[in-house]
Amino acid sequence: TTHYLFIVVVAVNSTLLTINAGDYIFYTDWAWTSFVVFSISQSTMLVVGAIYYMLFTGVPGTATYYATIMTIYTWVAKGAWFALGYPYDFIVVPVWIPSAMLLDLTYWATRRNKHAAIIIGGTLVGLSLPIFNMINLLLVRDPLEMAFKYPRPTLPPYMTPIEPQVGKFYNSPVALGSGAGAVLSVPIAALGAKLNT
Repeated sequence: TTHYLFIVVVAVNSTLLTINAGDYIFYTDWAWTSFVVFSISQSTMLVVGAIYYMLFTGVPGTATYYATIMTIYTWVAKGAWFALGYPYDFIVVPVWIPSAMLLDLTYWATRRNKHAAIIIGGTLVGLSLPIFNMINLLLVRDPLEMAFKYPRPTLPPYMTPIEPQVGKFYNSPVALGSGAGAVLSVPIAALGAKLNT
């Protein structure tokens, strides 16, 4: 009983850890502004939580389960905002599951080698999570119009939507998010695994 109770505690606390690592929801009114911060925080925290949880259970597939918990939690939050009268597209549910599946696949393919899971899996998460979420955000209908039409009451002044600057390729959020996420996922996951041993 204690064993299963600890698994539940780890799942809940790891989920809260990821949720509180920056804004875990893509609000349409500043989704593009927060994309790089989201990519860095969520790729690192997904790897930290999933590695910790996966090494505890020793079961490939645990990372995907962990990402599924967060996805369900976010859909509940999306439903809450929708119930308040905001449009369906006001919140974009982030894509964690495919990146977590890559982490699980790495853990399985390397015969449950925790160092390979951290280095290879962490890099794959850091590179894939920003790309999956950028594709996800591209499917939203006119986020700028929605931002001005449905402002959040708690929107801070520095997050007020502005017209995007077009043509600055060096300011690509995908490139920044992928690069920073991939670089930071590995050492932070290694630290998490070190604390777990």
